Amino acid sequence: MATVAAPPARIGLAGRRHAVAFWAIAFALLAILAYSAVPTPLYPLYQARDGFSSLVVTMVFAVYAVGVVISLFTIGHLSDWHGRRRLVVPALGLALLSALVFLLWRDLPGLLLGRFISGLGVGAVTATATAWIAELHAVSRPGEPPRRAEVVATAANLGGIGVGPLVAGALVQWVADPLAVPFLVFIAVLIVALGGALWSPETRRPTQPRPPYRPQRISVPPDARGAYFAAAVTAAISFASFGLFTSLAPSFLAGTLHHASPLLAGATAFTVFAAGAAGQMFVAARRISVAVTSGVVLMLGGLALVVLAVWLPSPSLGLFLLGGGIAGAGSGCLFKGVVTQASRLATPGHRAETLSGMFLAGYIGLALPVVGLGILTEDVSARIGLLVFAVVLGSAALTAMPFLLAGVRKVEAEAPGSAVSNG
Repeated sequence: MATVAAPPARIGLAGRRHAVAFWAIAFALLAILAYSAVPTPLYPLYQARDGFSSLVVTMVFAVYAVGVVISLFTIGHLSDWHGRRRLVVPALGLALLSALVFLLWRDLPGLLLGRFISGLGVGAVTATATAWIAELHAVSRPGEPPRRAEVVATAANLGGIGVGPLVAGALVQWVADPLAVPFLVFIAVLIVALGGALWSPETRRPTQPRPPYRPQRISVPPDARGAYFAAAVTAAISFASFGLFTSLAPSFLAGTLHHASPLLAGATAFTVFAAGAAGQMFVAARRISVAVTSGVVLMLGGLALVVLAVWLPSPSLGLFLLGGGIAGAGSGCLFKGVVTQASRLATPGHRAETLSGMFLAGYIGLALPVVGLGILTEDVSARIGLLVFAVVLGSAALTAMPFLLAGVRKVEAEAPGSAVSNG
């Protein structure tokens, strides 16, 4: 079994290096996730140049999610066997390769390949970097609770996905070559992140003898399958809401709302994901039932405002942004709650395998509903498509919620006062 590397004898020096590395790996995680969302404000430019439909945009987006899922279940767990650096460094390399593909091959096949490679990198790095951050925190601040590491990892995850479109949107707004400069900037950022990862101390020794390779498995106790399935459906719903704002939101802004600013498209995505990160932090010390209930209420309320914004006789940009922020906060609360619930349902030796199912469900939810919306808008107006999307998502959430809360109440009864952050 893999063991956490013991710190050197000079604890003070080791602690200082691990403290700096804590922020270096947090930056690496933020950088790769920010890069993964760079194309969001660029989609309208590709559409205008090549005549893409909304369906093509959603397919390009879905290819990214496919890459994440494949990577998550084929290599995402290998850092437990081989060490954290051995996965984070290649993942950053994949992000750099993806950026080069976007730079050199700007036709549709290149966009699809670039997004797929980007997804492979994200699937490899997300859990690994999160674990590395937690272990670096434990060495640099021995005896302290993991709350700081959890907050930083959450901010890097959802915050990164929001920062990428914001930076790319600003660059697109003001530079002469908007389909090249954002990728050049993020190549520089990723190279800095790569240097930090190479310098950072390893916290996980390779397993000896090395176990035979197997893909990541999903493990659920038989008596918890009903509650687990409800949590998985809810995870998919929370990611579907995020998917709307990283794929088709720029098209709604430019078309229905008549605001074609790339900076605005990036700022919209940033608002949604920053609100999601804030929502996760807000419920971190609260009971799972509070996270789940508030998440569903906020997400559905936010989506209702988004739909109302585009259905008003004079569509409202302000209401669209407000609804997006509220929906993002709700989705963040909801996903934090269901991940904690899944963690509590897991048996001690299978927690990672149990959580894998949540991320699989999440990324399926990220892709499929948005692709469905893209298909729908081929035949009906964007307003009707968005209304159908919100109704289906809301119905699914309200149907799953009683089953999810039944499982949550059982877990909370067994561990009264348990908070989300402890999962």
